[in-house]
Amino acid sequence: MTSEPLRTHARIDHGLCGAPRTIGIGSAEVELTLTEAMRVDDTGLTHGGFTFGLADHAAMLAVNEPTVVLADASMRFLAPTVVGERLLARAHVSDGVGKRRTVQVEVLCGDNKVAEGTFSCAVPSRHVLQR
Repeated sequence: MTSEPLRTHARIDHGLCGAPRTIGIGSAEVELTLTEAMRVDDTGLTHGGFTFGLADHAAMLAVNEPTVVLADASMRFLAPTVVGERLLARAHVSDGVGKRRTVQVEVLCGDNKVAEGTFSCAVPSRHVLQR
């Protein structure tokens, strides 16, 4: 359920990057269930790139501007994730000056924090692919 209208990333694959749970002014929550396609070995370990993609998606939705793009990111992985787990990314804009936004994101599996990061987002005046 979203409280703010979705203004960005409308065509993203929710099965790969998570589905919006809530979008607020300067905040977002996004959920992702880890699937077999994300498995890297026989133990069920999943690739951290999917956790990163979830966090990135949450950051973009926290900014929620049509042209938002990722400029820089710093991510810490705190615990492994496995097939079948449901992750929740919580993002909030912690700073914003002009066309730049800094977004803090934490990724949880139940009550356990599995990752956290800082995402620097840019909001250009037009789409990055427009010339």
